[in-house]
Amino acid sequence: MRNPVLLIAIGATLWGTIGWYVRHLNAYGFTPMEVVTLRMWSTALLLIVYFICTSPSTFRLNAMKDVLYFIGTGICSILFFNYSLFSAIHISTIPIATTLLYTAPAFVTILSFFLFKEPITRMVFLSLIVTFIGICLVSGLLPFNPSLWNVKAIIFGLGAGLGFSLYSIFGKFALRKYSSTTITLYTFIIAAVAMIPFFPYKEKSIYLTEPKVILLAIGIGLLPTAVAFLLFTYGLQLIEASKAAIISTIEPIVAILIGLIIFKEVFTMSQFIGMMCIITAVIYTQWHQHKRTISYQATS
Repeated sequence: MRNPVLLIAIGATLWGTIGWYVRHLNAYGFTPMEVVTLRMWSTALLLIVYFICTSPSTFRLNAMKDVLYFIGTGICSILFFNYSLFSAIHISTIPIATTLLYTAPAFVTILSFFLFKEPITRMVFLSLIVTFIGICLVSGLLPFNPSLWNVKAIIFGLGAGLGFSLYSIFGKFALRKYSSTTITLYTFIIAAVAMIPFFPYKEKSIYLTEPKVILLAIGIGLLPTAVAFLLFTYGLQLIEASKAAIISTIEPIVAILIGLIIFKEVFTMSQFIGMMCIITAVIYTQWHQHKRTISYQATS
């Protein structure tokens, strides 16, 4: 299969199913932090086996001090992002949590301005404004609807967006020396190792012997993580990153459908409009960056 659009669409669709696994693991009594642990270890083990069989060179490091890159991507980004997202899902709904996750590009724009002196153009600033309006609509600030307010959910949802954006920031430094596959492999290895002290093995060992829990634990690391990543990465080699980012906006749509249809969660029309504002801002930002790159190359 060499259709990059289809590969990325399938990967994004699988990402959108993460809430299904989280909801079922929550039902067994696993906390958000424990679900994060299951996802990190399952994904790390699957990626280790996969790359041993297909590309052992992926494990090669230039220097041990480079582990600092993966502490950034693994602990400061992936762990923080997953814990925030799963907490938002746990105390709120899958649609709200996933929608707020997509504020990540806005955080990347702001952080890049301060860290890399990347300019914020008038149109990108407009995208940030549209994103902010979307957040207000999803959270119930617009229109004024206190019944939708869940401050913790909003904080965790925005935390997920911030955590996910940090992967791009730390990854930008790591990409100077390593491929995206090596970065992802060590990101999950470091994250998995970091979670060892935080899992209540004695209390939850009884659940880990149940076939359904084992399948859920393997599934959360396999389909919406390892497989989704491999499909997205392979598709990314065949298509521009900006187009891939636009295609990946199918993720929140899938998540919303799962929340509404399977778990009967509430998602109002104003929240839907807010989601569309955030997705539109993501698409426009990526399109604008792609257009600016082409313009720069044409004048070089």
